[in-house]
Amino acid sequence: MAIDTQEIRDALDRLVLPDGGTLSSRDMIRALSVDGGAVRFVIEAPSPQIASQMEPLRRAAEATVAALPGVDSVSVVLTAHGPAEKSPAPSLKIGGHPKAQSGPIKPSGVSRILAIASGKGGVGKSTVSANLAVALARQGRKVGLLDADIYGPSQPRMMGVTGQPASPDGKTIEPLQAHGVTIMSIGFMVEARKAVVWRGPMLIGALQQMLGQVNWGELDVLIVDLPPGTGDVQLTLCTKTELSGAIVVSTPQDVALLDARKALDMFNTLKTPVLGLIENMSFFTCPDCGGTHHIFGNGGVAAEARELGLPLLGSLPIDLETRLAGDNGTPIAAGEGQMAEAYAKIAAGLVAGGMA
Repeated sequence: MAIDTQEIRDALDRLVLPDGGTLSSRDMIRALSVDGGAVRFVIEAPSPQIASQMEPLRRAAEATVAALPGVDSVSVVLTAHGPAEKSPAPSLKIGGHPKAQSGPIKPSGVSRILAIASGKGGVGKSTVSANLAVALARQGRKVGLLDADIYGPSQPRMMGVTGQPASPDGKTIEPLQAHGVTIMSIGFMVEARKAVVWRGPMLIGALQQMLGQVNWGELDVLIVDLPPGTGDVQLTLCTKTELSGAIVVSTPQDVALLDARKALDMFNTLKTPVLGLIENMSFFTCPDCGGTHHIFGNGGVAAEARELGLPLLGSLPIDLETRLAGDNGTPIAAGEGQMAEAYAKIAAGLVAGGMA
């Protein structure tokens, strides 16, 4: 019986790294292929220094796969990201006053622009944005992620990306990459502890630059992680870009739903299609007793979706591993397990519906 790639990944997940992760959860498996009984793949370490210590793991991975039924031969290559070349710092000013536009901005090569919004902060919108981007990339889509939360950019931390984008000509910005996603954030351009103290026109100028001057390449979908609320960034994105649609994230709590309704009304006023709602922090499953607890209420977002005739794209629980994964720079959707499957289901629904 022929072996498939999922069986191989499952076997490799039994090899635990010193920090508790696996090759899959750390996104280190590359070019996995099966040709009859011949299996080949690459283990890509984050740096040459780490790769120099991973030969025992390479041998263990080779032996683990070789022991699987249906495997005749195994070739495992250990490689690493080369030393990062220092990119020239952008010689352009980010956050200037907006420039006059001849028409709506749509980055060249980007098929769809999808906004992830919330009426208020603290509902997990940025977590959903990061994980949905990774989940769509794992579905085979070419995905970009624009962190448009200018005052509180969190995507560099959640996606585990450091460094500064290059701008060789002082005009075009080269974005960064992680977990199969192309990323741009104002967080790459300012010091992590430094506050962004800008008035509205500077916000709009920064958004224009991150949309129009970034070399996004060919993308099926560009996900825009919006700031909470209904302010200048939302207004600019809806009126000055070719926005394909928006997804609104909320908890089932009544207070959160009050603000989510305002976000929905804003998109309706600005003639931006809302593709659906996502209920985050929907419930909590106790790891000790197994009981389910609805800490923020039960079914509020689902009821709102029914009332408005919008799809409920997914209900996501409060999950400790999701929080830890985001803090550690590897979104939970990049690995395996229940939460990765939940995001994969939402991503598959968007792809099937032609929305991503």
